[in-house]
Amino acid sequence: MKKLLFLGLAIIAASALSAVAGEAKANFDKSCAKCHGADGKGQTKMGQKLGIKDYTDAKVQAELKDEAATQAIKDGLKDKEGKVLMKPAEDLSADDIKALVNYMRAFKK
Repeated sequence: MKKLLFLGLAIIAASALSAVAGEAKANFDKSCAKCHGADGKGQTKMGQKLGIKDYTDAKVQAELKDEAATQAIKDGLKDKEGKVLMKPAEDLSADDIKALVNYMRAFKK
């Protein structure tokens, strides 16, 4: 009986994690991929124009802290002159933003 309960809980947890990962991908595709690219390399027309970093690069990933990524998603980014480089992501909860950061981390090779 305990094994069945444990198995049931494991299946529920795996389903929940899959749902969160799916939502993170959908949010990334909707809000981020236009510039960062679906693969996180930043090799889109807009990504190249803005000099977006390649998030598949382990060195780039190591330099970027989760707090900074979270803040950028939440508040957007501006250059030194105040020009908007990245708009804040709209309608995302703190959990959605955390999932986006985790999704971005998965690009690292």
